Amino acid sequence: MPSPRLAVPYILAAQSQKEVTHNDGLNVLDALVQAVVEDRDLTAPPGAPAEGQVWIVAAAATGDWAGHDGELAQFIGGAWKFHTPFEGLIAWLADEDVFARYDGAVWVAGVVAATQIDIGGQKVVGGQEAAIADASGGATVDAEARTAINAVLAALRNHGLIAT
Repeated sequence: MPSPRLAVPYILAAQSQKEVTHNDGLNVLDALVQAVVEDRDLTAPPGAPAEGQVWIVAAAATGDWAGHDGELAQFIGGAWKFHTPFEGLIAWLADEDVFARYDGAVWVAGVVAATQIDIGGQKVVGGQEAAIADASGGATVDAEARTAINAVLAALRNHGLIAT
């Protein structure tokens, strides 16, 4: 019986060759703890994987990866070992230079979910504020000021900091 989340195998009291189970557990930890994934777009195993490398198996996988879509494929001991992701598992995508998070159904890459972003203890981005209307009208029209204000508002909307 493995551990509930990482599926690390337990060593049984009267088990012989405990080192086999122990080493298998270390390989699971090596793949899943602070995971680094080479790529998530391959549907077939790479031709010359290095020992210990890990991939996220793309949909409609073939060859040795068939039937393992969305799983982590670890090349270890000259063979493929597959790990089922769990909700909240985070992996670094080496080829894309972003993190991916498994949401329980699919891998979501490059999206950071947060309630706010603090830098140096100072809140710099928080929840989206209400929409602000474009500047318009008025008895005295300052076209340059209106253009600048509208450009700032457009930038804030594009960044999702205020609603459209």
